[in-house]
Amino acid sequence: MTGKYMAYVGSYSYTGKAKGITVYDVDVEAGKFIYRCEVEVDNSSYLKASQNGQILYSIADEGVVAFRVLPNGSLARLNSANIRGMRGCHLSTSKADDYIFISGFHDGKITVLNLNKDGSVGQIADGVFHKGLGSVAERSFRPHVSCSRLTPDERFLMVADLGIDQIKVYRFDHKDGKITLVDTIRCELESAPKYFMFSSDGRFFYVLYELKNTIEVYSYKEGERVPIVEKIQTIPSTGSKPNQLTAACAMHLSPDEKHLFCSNAGDNTVSMYDRDDETGMLTMRFCLPISGDYPKDIAIFPDGKHLASINHEGSISFFKIDYEKGLLVMSDRSITVNEPNCCEIVKIGD
Repeated sequence: MTGKYMAYVGSYSYTGKAKGITVYDVDVEAGKFIYRCEVEVDNSSYLKASQNGQILYSIADEGVVAFRVLPNGSLARLNSANIRGMRGCHLSTSKADDYIFISGFHDGKITVLNLNKDGSVGQIADGVFHKGLGSVAERSFRPHVSCSRLTPDERFLMVADLGIDQIKVYRFDHKDGKITLVDTIRCELESAPKYFMFSSDGRFFYVLYELKNTIEVYSYKEGERVPIVEKIQTIPSTGSKPNQLTAACAMHLSPDEKHLFCSNAGDNTVSMYDRDDETGMLTMRFCLPISGDYPKDIAIFPDGKHLASINHEGSISFFKIDYEKGLLVMSDRSITVNEPNCCEIVKIGD
């Protein structure tokens, strides 16, 4: 791999042990992170780089915070913006980096904000609170927005709500950032659709269910009024029979999109699937332990040969991926980090 990479890990800071974002140099060849410094952010629950990789956005108690990624990989704070709601749990940006979308787990709100040309966060363009009741289960009885992102054509904003077991589809007006509900994908009761992502060709999207502990594959086509979607596969997220403590956590594609990975809390594993480019369907290759507790996120290295498991109990563990044998082999010692939530790997320079 050419170029330099940095890893940014967001952590809760309310215990006083973590500052918010831990900055690491990435040794791509060895498959490990090297500690550099910490940057203060109140309870960084999710991080995401801009499409051009020049800005890093973080969820925080104050709303959303923007940092400029400096040529050496350090972070310089640009600004922060209030989202007029409770703290978010996920964010994404438009392809042109002119809008950012904040998912509100605690209050069931999706917030759309403008982004300025310098990458700083602007004013709120729109905001919608979800309504309704889920089941009587403790975790899914009211709206909990957990993931939101634009469809590949950017005509629609899809929003996963794990509290009411729905993925809502909003028409997105790129001129003013307004969203209008046009459709709803109704998921199985108490399945908790936590996260979804599209293949780069825009033909498929993948939904991870936190309570159902499955991944569902959908085909996607542009429609005149609403997208045309069809469920084509349901596959377990874990290799063993899940129990009440098992919860699917995170999902990522390999850089070449020939493989998909997901992590599972409770049984503390990572599963890998082969992905068929033509059909979009998945075949499980392995489900293996990650030498830590609560793998809340996973990071695939830029060369696709290594994986970092972000373990919320206080560590990051590193593995080499053996695609031929279907194995994970530890590539370095685990490192300690306080209550990590997520990881974003960003390329620095050319």
